[in-house]
Amino acid sequence: MTDRTRLSVFVTTYNNGRTLAACLESIKWADEIVVLDSFSSDETLAIAGRYGARLTQHAFMGYGPQKRLALAATTHDWVLLLDADEALSPALQTEIRRLLERGPTADGYEIPRQEQLFWRMYSSATRMNHFLRLFDKRKGDIDDLPVHAAPKVQGRVARLRAPLYHYGETDIHTKVEKINAYSTGLLADKLEKRRWGIVLIMVLYPPLFFVRSYLFKRNVLNGWAGFINSVIAAFYVFLKYAKLYEHGQFAKHGTRLLPDGAPPLPGEYRQSSSHPADSS
Repeated sequence: MTDRTRLSVFVTTYNNGRTLAACLESIKWADEIVVLDSFSSDETLAIAGRYGARLTQHAFMGYGPQKRLALAATTHDWVLLLDADEALSPALQTEIRRLLERGPTADGYEIPRQEQLFWRMYSSATRMNHFLRLFDKRKGDIDDLPVHAAPKVQGRVARLRAPLYHYGETDIHTKVEKINAYSTGLLADKLEKRRWGIVLIMVLYPPLFFVRSYLFKRNVLNGWAGFINSVIAAFYVFLKYAKLYEHGQFAKHGTRLLPDGAPPLPGEYRQSSSHPADSS
């Protein structure tokens, strides 16, 4: 046993054969790799085995519960959450290893994420989102958000400098499929919060969000890929509130605005069964 802080990395998977090798290659130096799989049918399990991961399987329970179960399987106090379509940059690997060697001084660390943007990667000058991924599990857990479940810690949170790579949005089709599933998955959460002024938000917020994404977050530096991404991001914001408004209209009118003999109304919204468990 050395004085170096030991690290467990935990990953949830479902048919991630395309990206998992890059993910695990970037953390093969960790003291422990835990992979919780939702019964993949591709080469995901074989890839996990090649990297010596401690592999368990469980039916998908939702993003938060799945990640909490994977976290519970780790054996070291310091843990790193990775999605299966993410990988540590070489600079981030060095930064984390040096941090563990000298000993963490915070209870958790946020990491900037550099996104694949369709046919290119984000410009390094783009303002990246930061995500809490490295933390002391004695001070933290995974929250209960229905889609974007993430760690939360009680204590001091600092930031690392080097980026995490995200290979999740390989083309426009994949991006649009993802925001459609996510906007549906978030509906129940928004209904519980009883949002008011939905129509006003639906009209005003998307264009403001586009400006924030394209100009303030510097997506303009990513060329046409950045423009397309900002438009889709604004559409995602619109979809969340449009679906909330639609739910209210179905509840208010029922079949009254439809012709006699129209087909039954849609069922209750449910989280997408495709569960891209590696995505955030």
